[in-house]
Amino acid sequence: MRPTKSPTRSERSIPAVTASAAAADALLIMVFAAIGRDAHARGDVITGVLLTAWPFLAGAAVTWLLLRLWREPLALWPAGVAVWLGTVGVGMALRALTGQTVVLPFVIVALISLAVLLLGYRALVLGFLRLRRSRRRD
Repeated sequence: MRPTKSPTRSERSIPAVTASAAAADALLIMVFAAIGRDAHARGDVITGVLLTAWPFLAGAAVTWLLLRLWREPLALWPAGVAVWLGTVGVGMALRALTGQTVVLPFVIVALISLAVLLLGYRALVLGFLRLRRSRRRD
């Protein structure tokens, strides 16, 4: 009987990175919905945010599953761009199908806001990881 090879530290952290990236995407989509609701002074804080966020959360989940983003969840391309566009595209389609407002200014704001949030944190994390790697080499 051969001894089993124990997983390396990076192999053990893959599920944690994937779960963290998915959670960050969901949290940032909730932040987007909360900011939007606050900007328009709408009541029902918790249920209102959930009502606004669910189509976008569904869009992100569909994108994660269809494109198997867990393979490289922090990559700007294709994961970051895919989850950003999938979140907005599917989210707006679901809003339209359920009778929620879908107007061009809102689509533009959603595209810009979610790009900053969903691509921004990935860029920051990747920059931090590169900096950490380069300092280890020195």
